Amino acid sequence: MGEKQRKLLVLYASQTGNALDAAERIGREAERRGCPASIVSTDEFDPSSLPHEESVVFVVSTTGQGDSPDSFKEFWRFLLQRNLGNSWLQRVRFAVFGLGDSGYQKYNFVAKKLDKRLLDLGATTIVEKGLGDDQHPSGYEATLDPWMLSLWSTLYQINPKYFPKGPDVMIPQDELTDQPKYRILYHKQETLEPELMAESADIIERARGMSPGKLSKDKTKPDCFLKMTKNEVLTKAGSTKDVRHFEFQFVSSSIKYEVGDVVELLPSQDSSAIDAFIKRCHLDPESFITVCPRETENNGSCGEVITHHVPIKLKTFVELTMDVTSASPRRYFFEVMSFYATAELEKERLQYFASAEGRDDLYNYNQKERKSVLEVLEDFSSVQMPFEWLVQLVPSLKPRAFSISSSPLAHPGQVHLTVSVVSWITPSYPYKRTRKGLCSSWLASLTPEQEINIPVWFHKGSLPAPPQSLPLILVGPGTGCAPFRGFIAERAVQAQTSPIAPVMFFFGCRNKDTDFLYKDFWESHAREGGMLSEVKGGGFYTAFSRDQPKKVYVQHRILEMRKKVWDLLCDGAAVYVAGSSTKMPCDVMSALEEIVMEETGGSKEMASRWLKALEKAGRYNVEAWS
Repeated sequence: MGEKQRKLLVLYASQTGNALDAAERIGREAERRGCPASIVSTDEFDPSSLPHEESVVFVVSTTGQGDSPDSFKEFWRFLLQRNLGNSWLQRVRFAVFGLGDSGYQKYNFVAKKLDKRLLDLGATTIVEKGLGDDQHPSGYEATLDPWMLSLWSTLYQINPKYFPKGPDVMIPQDELTDQPKYRILYHKQETLEPELMAESADIIERARGMSPGKLSKDKTKPDCFLKMTKNEVLTKAGSTKDVRHFEFQFVSSSIKYEVGDVVELLPSQDSSAIDAFIKRCHLDPESFITVCPRETENNGSCGEVITHHVPIKLKTFVELTMDVTSASPRRYFFEVMSFYATAELEKERLQYFASAEGRDDLYNYNQKERKSVLEVLEDFSSVQMPFEWLVQLVPSLKPRAFSISSSPLAHPGQVHLTVSVVSWITPSYPYKRTRKGLCSSWLASLTPEQEINIPVWFHKGSLPAPPQSLPLILVGPGTGCAPFRGFIAERAVQAQTSPIAPVMFFFGCRNKDTDFLYKDFWESHAREGGMLSEVKGGGFYTAFSRDQPKKVYVQHRILEMRKKVWDLLCDGAAVYVAGSSTKMPCDVMSALEEIVMEETGGSKEMASRWLKALEKAGRYNVEAWS
């Protein structure tokens, strides 16, 4: 026997599942060319064993303002150790593929710094790093497809053993050995324990704990439940937006949170759509199932793996874990559908969609139209996919995150949210349709009288709660004002008993008459002696972009108040920026750079360094959402 066949290691760090998707695709494509691959999350891999790997492909996403996924943080800390030295990885070949969004300032920041660090540690690149861009008409796959082809041909040049038959020879489709990664066991009802009338938190934990969409370190059990007590429309008639103020109270147990924290809600899906999906897939909603990984390594039986999983009703599993109504399926979904299509035309169309040539047409049909899984299945009526494949490939139902707009001091026992109800019109295929955001439109449809218990998880956001002695410069246009409502309400309570540092707040929206969120709240705090009053060293400044011929945004108001902004910065103020525009944080940063240049007489580079130092010291915090 010659040299043993090489394995490719694919390490991924994913926040929402896109990087996992890309990693699995790289693994699949390698195996179809005869090269076995293992796909592992960076938080489940021991970084100290990296020097023993021959070839590693890293797939990493960058979130928000250049942040790395949670699953990457410890791995990255390990790589940054000083004692590793510049020959630690001298035997390792690597390739990096990044997923990012060029609308953000720190585009693909994580992939770029990882690539550089691996080179510093002595590793050799196989191919130039690939940078996938969300802004591209075909998404990150526009870069991934050609990047993978050059990865295979270079690996083959390095050592033909990777691909015994050459890098272009694919296992024929009909011999495709892909097996679903999960098995489903069905249970006879009479053998089930009466404890199936479990607490709803346990049912959610059970369903989500079995779900393939679970990213390894996700907490599956909700922290607690919230019940809505108020649903109020903040925008006025004539506004282009529908922004709501929601108030909730804790049901049974409550969670301690701080201003600036984030809450994730698990939305409910439309029950008629769930019924339609179950009917379309010929499933029995009343059957009880357990879902478990198909053990490939040791062929251990599903039963051993599953002892800790209690069976759950199929319909409940679908409702709590599978997003059948709002997320678009991925490209692999279409490929697997093509194996199960019995109508020739449908089979051909699906195979075309799954190919590199059909990628742009698939994008126009699927992501651009935001087709749901249910709609796609209805469009291809000859396809009957086994439930195992659906469980694996239907996008997972994800909790949606919102900045909390209340203060535990000012609103004890409550959680407030400021939510823009998302809806948009699809481009044109075959006709324009209105689409709605799953979570925001569901929340907007709820009334306090329904007394629905909403499962939630609390997290630290990227806006740390400021000590009351810290002067603040807050910038929050639109719903970006949400966390700052909490900040200011909190300081107003603290001010009753002790001195408070000044707060400047810049708010912006389109029209004063229709979009001025929380107008009375801000104005009452801007009056004599209030939190935002000039007497107290602060101030409240508004930018209504569409109320005059020339558009005015928050960055223009910041420049108008340059002297005061600079004085506060010199007094040690922290800057907090929040909002839903990819461009706004960059524009605010540029305005502040201009002020620093002017006041210090320094260059643009110096001003940029000055603000970077502020960021490093924890005095420049940004929370932006797309």
